[in-house]
Amino acid sequence: MTVDALAPLYPWTKALHLIAVIAWMAGLFYLPRLFVYHSQLPGAGAQATLFETMERRLLRAIMNPAMIAAWLLGLALILTPGAVDWRGGWWHLKLLSVLLMTGFHMHLAGARRAFAAGQRPHTERYWRMMNEVPTVLMIVIVIMVIVKPF
Repeated sequence: MTVDALAPLYPWTKALHLIAVIAWMAGLFYLPRLFVYHSQLPGAGAQATLFETMERRLLRAIMNPAMIAAWLLGLALILTPGAVDWRGGWWHLKLLSVLLMTGFHMHLAGARRAFAAGQRPHTERYWRMMNEVPTVLMIVIVIMVIVKPF
C-alpha cells in the first residue's frame, strides 16, 4: 500500500527522517557514556543528581522525540510510492536492526529509571561495551539502505 500524496514530499520526508535519525543516534551514543561516568560515582550526592538530570533531559527532550520522529517519517517513506523495492531482501535486515535499536533505546530508558532510583543496574564495563551497540547497528542499517547488498 502506498499513498500517492506522499510522492512530491519524498525529498523533504527523507531529509527530515535523516535529521531525526542523526539526533536519535547522538543520544544513543551519549547516554551509555553518561552511564559509564555515573557508574563510577560512589553513590548519591550532587554529582549523581547532576548525571540524573542530564540523563533524564537527554532521553526525554532529545532521544524520545527523535526516535518517534524517525519512526513516523520512516513509515511515511515506506508509504511513498517507489521509495522501497520490496523485492530486495535488504529491508528485512534493516527493519530488524531498527527494531533492535529501538529495543536498545528502551533498555537505556529502563537503566535511566534505575539510576534515578539510586540503583546501579550494570557495571562501568558493561556500559562501555553497550556504548558500541548503536555503532554496529548503524553500520548495518546504512549498508542495507545505501548498498542494498541483497
